[in-house]
Amino acid sequence: MNKYKLIIVAFLVQIFIFSSAFASTARVQVIHNSADRAAAEVDIWLNNVLLLDNFKFRQATPFVDAPAGVPITISIQPSNSKDTVGALAKFTYTLEAGKKYIIIANGIVIPAGYNPVKPFNLYVYDMGREEASNSNNTDVLAFHGSTDAPTVDVVESLVGAGTIIDNFEYGKFAGYLELPNENFKLDIKDESGTTTVISYNAPLKDLNLKGKSFVLMASGFLNPAANNNGEGFGLFAVLNDGTVAALPQSTMSNVIENSFINKLFTNYPNPFSEETNITFNVENPGRVIVNIYDYRGKLITTLLDDVLQSGEQKIKFSSNTLPSGIYSYKILIDSNVFYGTMSVVK
Repeated sequence: MNKYKLIIVAFLVQIFIFSSAFASTARVQVIHNSADRAAAEVDIWLNNVLLLDNFKFRQATPFVDAPAGVPITISIQPSNSKDTVGALAKFTYTLEAGKKYIIIANGIVIPAGYNPVKPFNLYVYDMGREEASNSNNTDVLAFHGSTDAPTVDVVESLVGAGTIIDNFEYGKFAGYLELPNENFKLDIKDESGTTTVISYNAPLKDLNLKGKSFVLMASGFLNPAANNNGEGFGLFAVLNDGTVAALPQSTMSNVIENSFINKLFTNYPNPFSEETNITFNVENPGRVIVNIYDYRGKLITTLLDDVLQSGEQKIKFSSNTLPSGIYSYKILIDSNVFYGTMSVVK
């Protein structure tokens, strides 16, 4: 069992011990999205009980039971803390029984070297979901957590859904989007809705998210150089089990009709932890290249570069030491290109 899983197990045990003394409970998920280097790893205390030790940026807990109907104090401390004295931040809440809370730690703790400075805070959403309201859909709760990103519009441009979030401001939840379980392309546009800043693929169908819900979180800095060279901007899917996966940037052209690849094009299993098989069909003999990329578009490996005959092809891909996240693959033959996505979950 790796260190992160041990942390989560300890968290669940301590929450159970703490909440068992109370008759009523709420459900809570905690997400660390503060890109401040001073908060790269923090301890989270509930009253005087250490719940999360060395909790890292872009980590999340699963939904768990927490005591409701009584005031609780959440303290944020530097990693390896011994108590809550002189905490970086403290917040007191009274949770309501039966509600589902998503709590996101976000913002800047120490202002020096950051521009603009959005103060550290806990952003609380009290209408969380642990499954989609319609079993055929995927429910997506969007949160704007990038301190130097302006107010934006989010426009879906692959299936023609259009503007799905209008005037999305920092520190705001957009509320749940109840989306069909399809693959989408999300264009992040300026507030006017005319200029695309960056685009991401949101492969809900490929990731088997039918009937599920998750948090879609804007994270990191658009301009790391003006923010202590912190982590760059990205969109991240935070699943209810605590998995955090980066969405891949979309540099992808449309699929070319009547190309060498027909409808037999997939990878299975997906998501996967160790291995998956990428399957496709070559209609005309020729040179085929299969490349794997991370969410930033960086080439991870070339799985294949060879001349293939026509017919069904199957290539095994091992995640090896790759971290959890969403990866893309590109298959090329002559001028024809096809893209797919896959999720590594460990």
